[in-house]
Amino acid sequence: MASSMELTVHHQGTPHSFSLSASATLQDLSAAIEASLNIPTPNQKLLIAPKPGMQKAPFPPTLLDAILQLSSPKFKITLLGTPAKAIADLNNQAETNRRHEEARASALASARRNKKTPARSNNTIATLSSSSKNYTFHQLLPLSYLPRPERSLDFLKRLRDDPGIRAAMAKHEFSVQLLTEMNPAEHTSGDHQGVSRTLGLNRNRGEVIELRLRTDAYDGYRDYRTIRKTLCHELAHNVFGDHDRDFWNLTAQIEREVDAADYSAGGRRLTQQEFYNPGDWEQAQNEEEVDECGWTGGEFVLGGSSGSAAAASGGESRREAIARAAEERMKKEGRKERRDEEAS
Repeated sequence: MASSMELTVHHQGTPHSFSLSASATLQDLSAAIEASLNIPTPNQKLLIAPKPGMQKAPFPPTLLDAILQLSSPKFKITLLGTPAKAIADLNNQAETNRRHEEARASALASARRNKKTPARSNNTIATLSSSSKNYTFHQLLPLSYLPRPERSLDFLKRLRDDPGIRAAMAKHEFSVQLLTEMNPAEHTSGDHQGVSRTLGLNRNRGEVIELRLRTDAYDGYRDYRTIRKTLCHELAHNVFGDHDRDFWNLTAQIEREVDAADYSAGGRRLTQQEFYNPGDWEQAQNEEEVDECGWTGGEFVLGGSSGSAAAASGGESRREAIARAAEERMKKEGRKERRDEEAS
């Protein structure tokens, strides 16, 4: 009579060999599996073919040679179970997610407690003074679950301390409770017509401003001046929700003020191009869009999507704006062709 028993147990497609005594029981096999694969006995299920089928913990002290049909061509033992380390990793991830949610809820609650209604300023020149500390971004919050959040925090600090941004916020008396980064994956959409990327969002006229700092693959950061111009756009939403003429005039004014007060550029505009001309924005088919008007109401979840901004504000959807812009282009081209024909 053989003094030992050689068994193969398959787990997640990988065979594992076990050498047991001839008098080994189902409990002995379970203990050997726990010692070798670090799968606790309560987590083990053994599917033994062709019979006796599924065996679950607690395993009885049944002799293996009494239940295993070793000579059958269909004989196979399959182990179903999760290693202790994988379970610990899942628990740690759940705890990390819980802390993220608590931090988000705390940041939003703090922003709401400290919210102040921004006042529209007149056209007088405002200079930075001791009172200007009230007209700033009171909280900066990177997304801690994305790579290297400390770099995002440095980026947000640079925007907050930018001399041009500080001067414009002081002049218009803008007070923003929370400035945070946007998760690119949650604000990129696409269909057969192309890909749309939202660059910024303003919640409740300055309660929260989100900016798209990172590239789509999270492996780098977008151009600083492009992000700063997006911030000018979002600051204008502190006053106007819709993308009307008043909004675009204020956006262009803020951009000029930011450039003029930027002593790092010698107080000169770096470009003569108007910031986000509304016609250009409407024609930005399959490209990046700044936003879909200021968002009002609803619940803000950091790093999450909060629904349709167009629906919340009553403005046009992106598809409607693109269609209208295309119609206008066709009309302009038709008028140009008629002028050319008359000239010839």
